[in-house]
Amino acid sequence: MKLKTIFFGCLYLISTICSAQPVPAGDENIPYLMTFGNEAETSWGDDDFSQTFFFLIPETFKEPVFVRVFDPDIGGDVDEQNGTWDTRVTYSIYGGSICYSDKDAMETDPVGNYKSGNLLASKTFMQNPRYDNNWYTFGPFNPTEGEFVAKFGGYVIKIIADGEAGNDGNLYRYFLSTSSTENKPVEGGNAFAFEYSFRMHDDPNQISHIYPYVDDRTISVKLSNFDWDMDGFIRTVSIARRGQMSKISSDNSWVSDEFKIFDEEKNTSLDIQFIKKKTPPVKNNNVVVNVRNQYNELLPFYVLPIGGVPKYKYSINATRVNE
Repeated sequence: MKLKTIFFGCLYLISTICSAQPVPAGDENIPYLMTFGNEAETSWGDDDFSQTFFFLIPETFKEPVFVRVFDPDIGGDVDEQNGTWDTRVTYSIYGGSICYSDKDAMETDPVGNYKSGNLLASKTFMQNPRYDNNWYTFGPFNPTEGEFVAKFGGYVIKIIADGEAGNDGNLYRYFLSTSSTENKPVEGGNAFAFEYSFRMHDDPNQISHIYPYVDDRTISVKLSNFDWDMDGFIRTVSIARRGQMSKISSDNSWVSDEFKIFDEEKNTSLDIQFIKKKTPPVKNNNVVVNVRNQYNELLPFYVLPIGGVPKYKYSINATRVNE
């Protein structure tokens, strides 16, 4: 119980000092989430044409909440065209007692009961100029419509983006808001996923980040990435690790890399950095990433990293300078 208090006290502190709750968040420096239509070739960068995110709302928060989606349609300036615009994507929001805790909901593949829970709202989008570079709002939702998860100290609701037809790339963002018309953060809220499908910057000077949380049970992790296109390198930084280099995937392939977790890294976040090469330039690079522990359990990526963005501390890692 003491560990949970420390963990969620930290979660609350980090969330409330942040000025916004976009998904992706500012510290991640990721332009867009990414989901392709299910007729696309996986070589375009999406391994399964579905992405699940969870929103965490503190138990103490009693006001209605809204889930806002930026550029939910598939067409126009933001999205990735493959031939003619013919793609259909459905966003579905779930609450109820097993929307988070069902084992299929916490896995990487859209199979089994991954749509667990009670369907709260759903809408399908195709090409529609009305929503190009614009927001669509789901809600309002009572926080108690989500699943109460004691270890989080709050309620969880789930949103799934499924590419149901076509072969174009849908690029989009989320925001958990207290307003239907503006992006106003939910005090103490956060968002997380167990697998991240996202678009990289085209600018090679931009470094993207994701932040898996390492609990006290984790002694080793396996980092897997898909369709990195050999675009530079992937490096993990932590309070005890100044630069763990990982294997990188080529076009339309998965690759995995395992490394041990130091004691100092437990109950902290890792900073997985995606660093593009300068030449030749790789444009429109879509990437999928997940991290598992030694029990084959997925580690959650929090958009607001628990404990803050990790910074390497030479004083506690001086004997590991070659790690």
